[in-house]
Amino acid sequence: MAITHNLGFPRIGAKRELKFALESYWKGQSSREELKTAGAHLRRQHWQDQAGLNFVPAGDFSFYDQMLDMSFTFGNLPERVRNFEGDSLDNFFRVARGRSAKSAESETCGCGGVAAGEMTKWFDTNYHFIVPEFDAQTAFKLDPSRLVEQLAEARAQGVPAKPVIIGPVTYLILGKSKDETNKLSLLPGLLLVYRQLLKELAAQGVEWVQIDEPILVTELEAPWQDAFQTAYQTLNTGAVKLLLTTYFGQLKENLPLVAKLPVQGVHLDAINARDEVEVLIEKLPANRVVSLGVINGRNIWKTDLSATLDWLEPISRQLGERLWLAPSCSLLHVPVDLESEEKLDPEIKSWLAFARQKLDELLILSVALNEGRAVVQRELDANAAATASRRHSPRVHNPTVQAALGKIDARLGERQSPYPERAKKQRPRLKLPLFPTTTIGSFPQTREIRQTRSAFKKGKLNATAYREAMRKEIAQCVWQQERLGLDVLVHGEPERNDMVEYFGEQLEGYAFSEFGWVQSYGSRCVKPPILFGDISRPKPMTVEWITYAQSLTDKPMKGMLTGPVTILNWSFVRDDQPRSVSCRQLALAIREEVLDLEKVGIRIIQIDEAALREGLPLRRSQWQEYLDWAVEAFRITGNGVADETQIHTHMCYSEFNDIIASIATMDADVITIETSRSDMELLDVFDHFKYPNEMGPGVYDIHSPNIPTVEHMVTLMQKAAERIPVERLWVNPDCGLKTRQWTEVIPSLTHMVEAAQALREQLVPAETVR
Repeated sequence: MAITHNLGFPRIGAKRELKFALESYWKGQSSREELKTAGAHLRRQHWQDQAGLNFVPAGDFSFYDQMLDMSFTFGNLPERVRNFEGDSLDNFFRVARGRSAKSAESETCGCGGVAAGEMTKWFDTNYHFIVPEFDAQTAFKLDPSRLVEQLAEARAQGVPAKPVIIGPVTYLILGKSKDETNKLSLLPGLLLVYRQLLKELAAQGVEWVQIDEPILVTELEAPWQDAFQTAYQTLNTGAVKLLLTTYFGQLKENLPLVAKLPVQGVHLDAINARDEVEVLIEKLPANRVVSLGVINGRNIWKTDLSATLDWLEPISRQLGERLWLAPSCSLLHVPVDLESEEKLDPEIKSWLAFARQKLDELLILSVALNEGRAVVQRELDANAAATASRRHSPRVHNPTVQAALGKIDARLGERQSPYPERAKKQRPRLKLPLFPTTTIGSFPQTREIRQTRSAFKKGKLNATAYREAMRKEIAQCVWQQERLGLDVLVHGEPERNDMVEYFGEQLEGYAFSEFGWVQSYGSRCVKPPILFGDISRPKPMTVEWITYAQSLTDKPMKGMLTGPVTILNWSFVRDDQPRSVSCRQLALAIREEVLDLEKVGIRIIQIDEAALREGLPLRRSQWQEYLDWAVEAFRITGNGVADETQIHTHMCYSEFNDIIASIATMDADVITIETSRSDMELLDVFDHFKYPNEMGPGVYDIHSPNIPTVEHMVTLMQKAAERIPVERLWVNPDCGLKTRQWTEVIPSLTHMVEAAQALREQLVPAETVR
């Protein structure tokens, strides 16, 4: 009898209930108890959604981030929040976003906030986690209350709960030392609290604990491989059974290590590592559970159930009750429920499965294995029909697009001249001061903007009225920037719901959900478009808005585009052809938009590649192949312009020091990056690598409501000037301002402009002009 379980469920709710509950609490519009009640309601609903599984995850729910939850479980709080009074939830939010609720700050600390924890991507996903911090004073102290409370809730509801925790080695590797502390030196102390936690869970009647170690799908140095041996020998107490869980990739050289660890079960991502299943089964002791991730937890296409059963049935006969079935990873990375989608094209909808539907697929597989295919033949036939429909649909393949791909050659990605020559032509045309100021693109998406867009989409507002409303918002945004004294302006993007979805809506080959939200971080949710077919651009997408904005000012107006790699990585991508092929299709489509912007006189064009690093394979040995086609796609997109046109790109919240050489080969004239949360640590690479072009290291952390001071920004830029020549530095926020309020944005940008003015006086003669 194959056992079914799940690794994690989306926590935001089918209607983004968690987002709205969090934001209400942060604004002081609801109480802490109301927020906790909303969390309990969501957990109850999500456990009901997973009914029928043999084991259901508990502890996968978080009010912000599961890694931050583990830091608080282990008492690993940054020193800057340890002395604040009040509920631990408030300190949790202070680390996550720089402050908690308005009422909590005024009552307990009277502060304007603290430095938020550093945030980066969870492996190769678009989910962001709060990086654990370590130093010489780090000491761990167990607080199991969060897990214990959720287990009690589950028990009261009759849920067969399996607690989910992050494993000790993954937790340490993904953390950051704030001084010279060797992270491995913290392992013994950390293992003590892990043992205490497992003992506490055993006292709660827990049989199995899912312990996630996704770092095992990466290349590990020998000391970290040894750390796994030490860790799991220490945790093998017999108090509970451990299901060592890996996902997102293959184990490769770590497979023998995993097979020898003293755990009671191992989960393998059989979507990405199917060829390792047989080897793992052979190497594991005969009493170990083998959990196979047979449903894709990262994408939204239906599983070919009959083909999966053809592969699974021999394994099931071999393993019997030792076989567990699950999605490949947590379903955190997919939307909640396809049944909510009433407007989605019926044919395309028939090809899809969201979180609830993926668990239905899992149960169909288990019934077929345990009771025979005949019991679920109707479901299998419906699945086969949908799979065949997608495979043979003429909507998927476009011969014109495929012919255009065949004409790509190296010349398509080459600028006319190298950067030094381009810069000499751009400077007299743009007439910018040293330390030019700009923003990354978006400005606050007010309630009025969202309501106007919604009314237009629902047909309650005609096209003319919508166009005038958006023009009014653009004019207001341009006026504010001129008043603030920014040097390079943006139109503010009021017409854009999302930086990827907006473009996908205007490209052939994409489909869109209405409620397909996925958590990116905290309360921030995105709705990835569905790339189902060959991509083409029927008409210009941004030209009208940008040219109108440029008509309102004599200052340079940036054309704002999302790059092909980011559109690819932030979409649900078709799985019937290599990702590189889809990316080149996108590059050709966005290239047309770049050239059209240049034709109407736009002198600066920003092509955001926020997700470039996110697409890196998890193993360094596979990086170059990806970087080759990703950089090629960017160059195809941006490098068809004249020397006088300045190309910008933007990357945010990613460690990119180890791929800086490839970023340089993109040959963008200006790159803007996140550096404020990391205190410019990301610029350490420039001590050894001489970046050849211009750079804007972010000085304003837009993911926090805190307002940065002039002094703070100046200090950050002074650090940057130690690595990058001042004539090649820009001053800008970390990222777009879409999620912030105008009451935060205006004083922050005022300080940013003042910081640039101070830098011009301090670091260069006042009369110097670029």
